[in-house]
Amino acid sequence: MARYLLNMALCESLYASLHLCEIGLRNAIHRELTKQTRQENWFDCPAFQLKQRARNEIEEAKQKVAREQKPITPDSVISSLNFGFWTNLFDSHYVQYTKFLPAGIKGVFPHLPKSQHHIKDRRADLEKIRQLRNRVFHHERIIHWKDLDSRHQQILDVLGWINPSLQHMVQAVDRFADLRHAGLKPWIAIVQANLQGVGYGR
Repeated sequence: MARYLLNMALCESLYASLHLCEIGLRNAIHRELTKQTRQENWFDCPAFQLKQRARNEIEEAKQKVAREQKPITPDSVISSLNFGFWTNLFDSHYVQYTKFLPAGIKGVFPHLPKSQHHIKDRRADLEKIRQLRNRVFHHERIIHWKDLDSRHQQILDVLGWINPSLQHMVQAVDRFADLRHAGLKPWIAIVQANLQGVGYGR
């Protein structure tokens, strides 16, 4: 039970950083692709060759907006796309068949040191963040992950590469490090106190 509570608390503590990472990455890519294609609905630009899966996701997003009886605008479409859509734009396809990468790395991550402009490495970072995001948002177990601290740091790094202000805002509410440092003992104490309160452990 203590582990369950700790896992819940850790997932909750990651919400703010994952939330801002998803929104920040989405908006940064949207700005860059709007600039490259010279149109806000870059996803409809013939010159920008989306993979079939991505085209399907765009169509599903448009249908979702239509069902909600909202106007189909670039803003409404991009806000309906999931995190996986955005991380998949760092696939090798977008190096070979579009101008998004590698040129887009600088536009999406203006504060990323030039020495780290490696698409493969950045794609790996985003994939790890996506995996963690899915675990957290689906209420799954994460406390057994040995690299949980480094994955948390990856989120902060990505935010800093997009805009240091995003990183600073997250750090103002981020209690992940405190929870990790405190460990399991506080939660064991809470469980024991509550068990005694209902008549167990006497």
